[in-house]
Amino acid sequence: MKSELQKKLYDRFPHMFRGRDKSIQESLMPFVFECGDGWFDILWRLCEDIEKLTPLEEFEVSQVKEKFGTLRFYTWRSTDEIEKRICKAERESAKTCEWCGEYGHRRNKEWIVTMCNGCYEEYLDGKRR
Repeated sequence: MKSELQKKLYDRFPHMFRGRDKSIQESLMPFVFECGDGWFDILWRLCEDIEKLTPLEEFEVSQVKEKFGTLRFYTWRSTDEIEKRICKAERESAKTCEWCGEYGHRRNKEWIVTMCNGCYEEYLDGKRR
């Protein structure tokens, strides 16, 4: 994810992403958001919802990444309600292009990705990696 989009998430939800300043022995957030820009809106809505569901001093995101073509959002000290909301975001990512945010679906080329037709064509043509 582009650094300016990550910064927006860090600035708006600093309490959730306080692990970004920790060592990798304590958190994987120093690796930043390991997913494409197209999932920014999904992440933003997820963070807004989590903010309403838990005392923030008791919650922390430990890693955000793409795996098998869908979003993964790992946390410390979560609740059942938060886990339900995370699952919803992960399902949404399975039909959202990771690069542009438009409707997409999972494809298997070199690895499993979720992309719209246009981004997938660019990917196949070598214009985007």
